[in-house]
Amino acid sequence: MSTETYEIIELSNGDVALRRAGHKEDPLVRIQFSEESLHFLREHKIAIARAMLEAGIEAVQDIGALEADAFEEDEAVDVTEHTIH
Repeated sequence: MSTETYEIIELSNGDVALRRAGHKEDPLVRIQFSEESLHFLREHKIAIARAMLEAGIEAVQDIGALEADAFEEDEAVDVTEHTIH
């Protein structure tokens, strides 16, 4: 089973993003918090974004597992694990 590494970054405009580690292309996901939510979150912005991204990755893995169950046993399905750093 292949494993790909991702990194959480903060963009110059303050958005939090997820991209493949070591790659400089556009992020896969961007999270933009409103001014009101930033005021509420204060220094916890990155921790909240990390939790949101982890939940999204888990949801994608769950979808992959559900789709794998739909295939017959003789068909191979690659469900990739993801690690966030």
